[in-house]
Amino acid sequence: MAKPKVASDWLAGCAGCHMSFLDMDERIIELTKLVDLRATPITDLKEPDKDGVDVGILEGGIANSYNEEVAIRMRERCKILVALGDCAVFGGVPAMRNFFGAEEALKRAYIETESTDESGKIPNDPELSVAQHVRPVSDVVKVDVFLPGCAPSADAIFHVLAKLAQGRMPEVNKLTNDWH
Repeated sequence: MAKPKVASDWLAGCAGCHMSFLDMDERIIELTKLVDLRATPITDLKEPDKDGVDVGILEGGIANSYNEEVAIRMRERCKILVALGDCAVFGGVPAMRNFFGAEEALKRAYIETESTDESGKIPNDPELSVAQHVRPVSDVVKVDVFLPGCAPSADAIFHVLAKLAQGRMPEVNKLTNDWH
């Protein structure tokens, strides 16, 4: 039997969940015996296979139209979608800008920061002009497994992927990050 294909991508976040994934250390070798690790930010392939993957993993929240496109593409190309980390599950730290609005957040980031020189200005980028409220992935696409944490532990990530590789749906307690 072929190993299940797994793909991941990141949206609006800090990449800490993928760093936690890398914290599996030598268990990544063990994991690759169970799954075919395909497109990820840490591999050469950057998009999930056009013919689909078994498990898709998204880290980060939805903050703009590009994030929406990535989430929709992943959902279309995977059988099971995992929201990895607090940003994907709840909106996380990037959603803090929702209290002030995108324009105020961009002004603070590019003009008012202590490290910005006098010529600071908001970049002219089409994605910044359509910035929106940061939302969890489940506001845009159906999510099958929620793994919260900032970032979830390498143990939790390994457990979830190992269960999925065995064809079993992991149960994750959202409040304690315990798993069964």
